[in-house]
Amino acid sequence: MPLTILTDDDVRGLLLQLTKQDILDLQQSLADALHYYSTSTEEESNGCCSSYQPLRTALKRNDGQTTLLMPASSNDGIGVKIVTLATPDKRTPSDTSSLTSSVDTLSLSQQSSPSTTSSTTGHEPPKSLASAQTTTPKGSLTLFDRSGNPRALINAEEITAFRTALASTMLFKKRENVHDVVVFGSGKQAYWHIRLALMLRGTDIHHLNIINRDFERVHHLLQKLYNPHEQPHNWSESTGIPNYREKFLASDLHRPKIQILTPGHGEYERLLKSTIRASSVIFFTTPSLTPLFPAPYLTNPEGRKKGRYLAAIGSYKPHMVEIHPDILRQNVAPEHGHRHFHKHAQQAGAVVVDSVEACLKEAGEIIQAGLGPNEVVEIGELLMLKRDAERRRRECQASGENKSAEGLDEGGVELGECEKAKKKRRGSREKDHEVEDKAHKSLMDWLQKGNVIYKSVGLGLMDVVVGGDLVRLADERGIGTRVENF
Repeated sequence: MPLTILTDDDVRGLLLQLTKQDILDLQQSLADALHYYSTSTEEESNGCCSSYQPLRTALKRNDGQTTLLMPASSNDGIGVKIVTLATPDKRTPSDTSSLTSSVDTLSLSQQSSPSTTSSTTGHEPPKSLASAQTTTPKGSLTLFDRSGNPRALINAEEITAFRTALASTMLFKKRENVHDVVVFGSGKQAYWHIRLALMLRGTDIHHLNIINRDFERVHHLLQKLYNPHEQPHNWSESTGIPNYREKFLASDLHRPKIQILTPGHGEYERLLKSTIRASSVIFFTTPSLTPLFPAPYLTNPEGRKKGRYLAAIGSYKPHMVEIHPDILRQNVAPEHGHRHFHKHAQQAGAVVVDSVEACLKEAGEIIQAGLGPNEVVEIGELLMLKRDAERRRRECQASGENKSAEGLDEGGVELGECEKAKKKRRGSREKDHEVEDKAHKSLMDWLQKGNVIYKSVGLGLMDVVVGGDLVRLADERGIGTRVENF
């Protein structure tokens, strides 16, 4: 078998070719791997078993750079991703732009100030680990087949962001309300979360609000999103709004009403609060050292009138945090304490994570909130295997059941609590089928309508599984370079 080499341009070109069905297939493949990761044992000889997934190793140098080594095993082979994170910038970021913009109308607000401080807004903009220009990891993913033969060498920049968004949009895909999406950040992670969200739910998304300290970088992100095959140019108010609008209109990707908000805006605190309160989905994609907004925005009665899906993937070290720990603490509090809130703001007493072991050691939000292993549940425990989802669809068709009433789609990842999760939830108590079915329905209602927080620090398994699928697609479509007899 030849060695396939995929450059960053190869990977990006391949990813931009993917259809919605391709995304659903890749997502299901990753869901299967995460399910096996959470439920398999060594005795079952499953290559995705958590016992075969060592925690990543960090090499820290005197210049401040950190190199991460992430080995992993899958059912198709093994692999290792090696990435280097740029030197941290310890200074508090400041905004050179202070505008708010609606891309629908392309109207610009002139209310601005050169910078935002706690004295003017009451909420100091969060500090970030690195500057906006240097947060993308540099490195590669190397894949081997089951016999240890080199299979592929892939540039890791794009695939890292893509596989992260692929995982965090699994629960997003099943949410009942995704009308108002908020994204913190403007890098590759933000780009792929937005792109996959629009591909998976399209016209269900009515508003897209992007919050970032650099106005121009968000415009570059949108330019790449709606005109992906052209290099972004420097945008300024004088470059010509009509041409910019034509570029946006050239794309088939759904265009909700888009707003950009930066901390430099004179009414940042008010706009931030109203935007967060109106949200139904929030994606956090920044390497922040402090919470991105005050906890009461979501923890007081007004903030809990609706259920939301929060996905935090930007912070990856114990001292980093995007969501205020109080929000996590409230989400795992006993449900009886919140009966007076909106029924859709229900909670199940747990935060969803990609890996319990990794998040308890590395996730700042989990650690600073003081959560333990009984207050987090792995996403793999909540996902159906492809074969189980297909069987359930066939059963519904045979019995004449309405699939939509069962919460099933035509295809893609489906929610379904595994036996391990059921045992963890019910403990040692035995329940009859009626009570068990009611508990299961309550859990599914929570995942689709309630307050759900998903926290991810990343697994090497994600890279190996998604990387293997992309290599297969690249070979089928003639993308990349092949080296015979490597």
